[in-house]
Amino acid sequence: MENDETRVRPEPRAVRLDHRQVRILAHPLRMRVVGALRVRGPLTATALAELLDTNTGATSYHLRQLAEAGLVVEDPDLGTGRQRFWRAAHDVTSWEASDFDDDPDSRAAIEWIEDDQVRHLVQHAERWSATRHEWSPRWRDAFGMGDVFLTIPAARLQELKAEVWRIFERYREAADPAEPDAAQVELYLAAFPLLTGARPATPPGEES
Repeated sequence: MENDETRVRPEPRAVRLDHRQVRILAHPLRMRVVGALRVRGPLTATALAELLDTNTGATSYHLRQLAEAGLVVEDPDLGTGRQRFWRAAHDVTSWEASDFDDDPDSRAAIEWIEDDQVRHLVQHAERWSATRHEWSPRWRDAFGMGDVFLTIPAARLQELKAEVWRIFERYREAADPAEPDAAQVELYLAAFPLLTGARPATPPGEES
């Protein structure tokens, strides 16, 4: 029988988006489908339609589009007859904004995705604000946001983000859903330039 000492955790399934994948993913319902599969686990097109308040035809179509781009895969172990279960092909999706500078369509797609992340954060924060009174003091103290101001070169900022991300990954790999009082939470990592009023007329240039 497998125990805590012998259990080997699988490597996180990660993808760095390519040009085709980013253009496929840049769609409101497709983003929600991938997100739902990551949070809920394998689902059928019908279950996704009910969860996302749409119709099965829409979820079936977008699942096929996502599957062609390698972003979702069918789970044959769960399917029975004509019932097909789908799961997210990856746990982590990554990119650098400059990956798509050579392709205007892909650049527009990744900018839409990044803007959608901001919209999601705002909506999520507003829903939390409206329901926070329902949570215990311990959870209210655990949740929340903060900020810090730095003057730092781009290379050091990249190092900082990578270090914080490694902390996220370490906690995610060690997470045990069966642990008492455990709940699903969502963490965000963001870094923005400090803009006072209008955008600086002369942003920092590229390193020579």
